[in-house]
Amino acid sequence: MSAQLIDGKKVSADIRESLKQEIADLKGKGIDPCLAVVLVGENPASKKYVASKEKTCAELGIVSIAHKIPETISQADLNKLIDDLNSDKKVHGILVQLPLPKGLDEKEVMYRIAPDKDVDGFGLQSLGKLLLDEPGFVACTPHGVMKMLEAYGIDPSGKHAVVIGRSVIVGKPLALLLLRKNATVTICHSRTQNLKEECLKADILCVAIGKAKFVKGDWIKKGATVVDVGINVGEDGKLVGDVDFQAVQEHASWITPVPGGVGPMTIAMLMYNTVQAAKKTA
Repeated sequence: MSAQLIDGKKVSADIRESLKQEIADLKGKGIDPCLAVVLVGENPASKKYVASKEKTCAELGIVSIAHKIPETISQADLNKLIDDLNSDKKVHGILVQLPLPKGLDEKEVMYRIAPDKDVDGFGLQSLGKLLLDEPGFVACTPHGVMKMLEAYGIDPSGKHAVVIGRSVIVGKPLALLLLRKNATVTICHSRTQNLKEECLKADILCVAIGKAKFVKGDWIKKGATVVDVGINVGEDGKLVGDVDFQAVQEHASWITPVPGGVGPMTIAMLMYNTVQAAKKTA
């Protein structure tokens, strides 16, 4: 058996296509959805991500404002920039590209973003609403994972889901989203003992740890769904996930590829959140 692919490119394209009509409707009401992106420093990966976001905004008709700031900026000046964006009525969503350079407090910046503009979903109110099962902005990558499962008819209800990784960016919000869909959820991390045995229990295995090809084929329950959130550069210079794709696909029923799986969904859901923020203005 070889697993079927969960095509993130296709699902993200469908989401972007549906957003075009919503954006057109907003423009008809005199509202131009606007995303402000704050990029501090010269991190190559961050610059690449921001360029990709700007490109997608342009394709959809979302106004993109990029604030590219030297890494020498002070915490006070960065805070003031966030305050200015919060008060700018033309800006509907604010994204601060992480990680920030050393010396800057990421939490202080993320928590400063106005809740109604927190399209990354990392603010206190957004995270609190997720925990309380209330509607609000959801972190883009976990939200994208759930949209992929939904698109392929993979229902977490009653299933045992295992999430490897406990970050606020992926692991914790993804676990809460799976709980919201009535899965029984186990969160694993660097201190988890018998990790292979935990993975073998998973009907749905989501991996987000940043270690290339870490999860092996014999860790997978027969017929499981495997979602690989990792993006790593392999020894040959090509992108690989946290899962040993070739080995794992022989055991799984569904699997996300890297690249072309979760990655495109993250940007699609950022656009989705920005449009939802603009709709609140309407």
